[in-house]
Amino acid sequence: MAKTDTAAQEAEPESVADDGAAIAPEAVAELQGAVELVDVRTDEEYTAGHIDGARHIPLERLQEGAAELDRSRRLVLYCRSGDRSGMAAEAFRASGWDAVSMAGGLMAWAEAGRPLEPEGGVVADRKHLPGH
Repeated sequence: MAKTDTAAQEAEPESVADDGAAIAPEAVAELQGAVELVDVRTDEEYTAGHIDGARHIPLERLQEGAAELDRSRRLVLYCRSGDRSGMAAEAFRASGWDAVSMAGGLMAWAEAGRPLEPEGGVVADRKHLPGH
């Protein structure tokens, strides 16, 4: 069985790489609509630019916001760089959810040429936002 799993992983295109903890932005784009996409950044970061169709549940409200999520679907969480969403995905996995973080966060999404909402949106650095 391990041979089959390894062969499947080796045959899997890099664009859909998924190590169980993180998933490539290209794979997220391919899976959009089939997963629960969750932006865990601050309100200001989300407003500056986000992925179309993503639910916005800031990290500090994620525990209570989990009630809004469909537990039967895979969760793909993202933040600016993947650090905050990585911690959030780990916590969800520890609670029995199928959850991953988008590798490289929204910066990697934008660097791959993927669109942001609103049109012309940017990946905000929260250090440069008002109040930070």
